[in-house]
Amino acid sequence: MKTDIISARDFAERIQTMKRAYHEDYYAMYSSLFGGIVTDPLLMLLPLDDHVVHRGDGVFESVKCVHGKIYNLRSHLERLCKSAEALQLAIPAWRENLEALVIETIQAGAHPDCCVRVLVTRGPGGLGANPYECSSPQLYIMAYKLGGSFMTKRPEGARVEISRVPPKNTFFAQIKSCNYLPNVLMAREAVDCGADFMAAFDEQGFLTECATENIGMVTKDGELLTPNMGRILAGTTMRRVLELADVLVRNGGLKAVRYADITVAQLHEASEVLVFGTTRDVTAVVLFDGRPVADGKPGRVYALLSDLLHRDIYENEAMQTPCF
Repeated sequence: MKTDIISARDFAERIQTMKRAYHEDYYAMYSSLFGGIVTDPLLMLLPLDDHVVHRGDGVFESVKCVHGKIYNLRSHLERLCKSAEALQLAIPAWRENLEALVIETIQAGAHPDCCVRVLVTRGPGGLGANPYECSSPQLYIMAYKLGGSFMTKRPEGARVEISRVPPKNTFFAQIKSCNYLPNVLMAREAVDCGADFMAAFDEQGFLTECATENIGMVTKDGELLTPNMGRILAGTTMRRVLELADVLVRNGGLKAVRYADITVAQLHEASEVLVFGTTRDVTAVVLFDGRPVADGKPGRVYALLSDLLHRDIYENEAMQTPCF
């Protein structure tokens, strides 16, 4: 059988036959390569020779828009810039333009509740590993369906198991790059073992992070602990929750909030284990490493932190960027 040689006209016709049900979840995409926004999912494409495709050479952020307002956008864009600087990758838009482009993409997608992925890539220009092959970096922004938080779907809480995937070293752990192979393998582990999340530990036996979320614990004497920053990505939601938790320290709801080296043994003795993420919000872990966490039910600190975060998302205008 001879394979067809597809012309530009043939491509335009054939691509219309490639619509899939999941395309309904894709609302809009901005591409600096094409200089505009598309709303047809079939046109949300990247060139194969963009180094983000075949080398993972790029950085990204995911933000959420709820009720037409983006939550914590500036923190995400600041981290995007830091990640890009670490890879010596220029962002092809001024900071002010970048924020405006995110807003315009959301508006074009016409969904006031959505998730937004912002990617800065090395750009097209070759199939080697040398980044200097690429003529210029590119910016892609995609607005897509926002799923509900974990506890909205599963109010009984989450199961976390221990990952066998080695954590990233310090340099790569602190960059939110598009090279997510360890994260992908952890996500697969979770599916294969029937867990909701996997937790990684470093060579010294200290807790690092989940596949795409941060994780921490509450001790029996009321300290909220999250891993030291060396081998984890500084999650925007985790950091914001820790800031909000100060009020609980002041009113006696918590003894302290701090970073620490956390072992499996400490997690086994925790009064609560918590997962933090942009789309997950605060999640209560009720089963860790095959053992119930405390009484196996979402705890008091989870409820308090979840309430503080939700009020911050929906009521704190200082943390919101209006789109509509």
